[in-house]
Amino acid sequence: MCDTFAAMADATADGSVILAKNSDREPNEAHEVMLVPAAEHADGARLRCTYLEIPQVRRTHAVLLAKPYWIWGAEMGANEHGVVIGNEAVFTKVPHEDADGLVGMDLLRLGLERAESAEEAVQVITSLLEAHGQGGRCGHTSDMRYDNGFLVADPREAWVLETAGREWGAQRVATTRSISNAITLGRDADLVSSGLVSRAVERGWSRSPTQFDFGRDYSDFLYTRFSDAKARQCRTSDRLREQRGRIDVASAVALLRDHGDVGPGWSPAGRLLGQTVCAHAGSGPVRVSQSTGSWVSHLAADGTFTHWVTATSAPCTSVFKPVWFDGGPPSTGPQPQRRYDRSTLWWRHEDLHRATLADYPTLHPLYADEILALEARLRDEAATAATPDQRADVSRSAFAEAASAEERWTASVRARARRASPPGLYGRAWRGFDRAASRPVP
Repeated sequence: MCDTFAAMADATADGSVILAKNSDREPNEAHEVMLVPAAEHADGARLRCTYLEIPQVRRTHAVLLAKPYWIWGAEMGANEHGVVIGNEAVFTKVPHEDADGLVGMDLLRLGLERAESAEEAVQVITSLLEAHGQGGRCGHTSDMRYDNGFLVADPREAWVLETAGREWGAQRVATTRSISNAITLGRDADLVSSGLVSRAVERGWSRSPTQFDFGRDYSDFLYTRFSDAKARQCRTSDRLREQRGRIDVASAVALLRDHGDVGPGWSPAGRLLGQTVCAHAGSGPVRVSQSTGSWVSHLAADGTFTHWVTATSAPCTSVFKPVWFDGGPPSTGPQPQRRYDRSTLWWRHEDLHRATLADYPTLHPLYADEILALEARLRDEAATAATPDQRADVSRSAFAEAASAEERWTASVRARARRASPPGLYGRAWRGFDRAASRPVP
């Protein structure tokens, strides 16, 4: 389960456009950040996506992606023209097609590789959706399948695009907008597929075209309800509305770390049901998702596009680090896989993250303020980086400083921890995740 939100120029403190997302996946589904350069392709070239091969286009744009290691597409990303996209699983009544199509993450990457604006990305995604359909296993270890919603932005505009099978609706964003794991469009879409309304009427989901409501008529009740999407989408929408005119990178990061209205003694071990914006996996069949990577894009009016990424799980335990296209992301080690590998950034951070879970209320405060101080300094340094070389230096330094700090924080947490993992069902769940990943626990 995921959350994505955007703020347009009149809602931000500096007239920029900001898009942010938490990618919520299975706890051992390692996440990577990668830069794919622009490329020219021969006539008749074919492209293999996660499951489906489709015709390639003549030229693809450079893209920065944050993705599950095993998927061709991405959960969130940006291209060299300042187009940024985050996607969401949505659960609908439309039966999944027998043949695998393009998964939502594939559609996201294809939109970035082939479009120069947010509106064009919507056109690319919907054209591919209608031509090839969507579908295929999206779960890391499960056969989870779903439809998709997207929030697409560029420095001038943003769009919400939500789908059900090959049908879709889209709406231009006015000021602020958030989406989660449920269809948010009702009767207010600006653009719709040709069969969206008629199919709902033919299937008996809507009484008549005049009474059609996308979210009501197409949503699968059970999965949508247990995703807790409405509560999370309301939470992000309310916070964005309260902060209009003052939204910046720091407030976007804070919202991705949101655990709700909780006190200092709060722990992710304290609940069996429900999920927060900063998602923590737990025991049982409902809380199976973890925020495995987080992203904030700052699209400045002067054409400077800065992307703040964790490349690690649990934003509340992670440092957001700046990346630019002309500087490129620093190396984070080999591509992570499903097994623990300390040579990769993602798995190395899991030592800190999972050690903290042993007693979150006591251990997280040991370094939480240091994260905020480091990020504040990185934002100041990023703001003054004016050349590609300076931006590359700032990015490399940010990743190196964060890695060094996390080593220190991990040692401190382990020294203070009274146990290796949380007690009870929550601890048993995380011990199971560790065993599945062959992760050694001190």
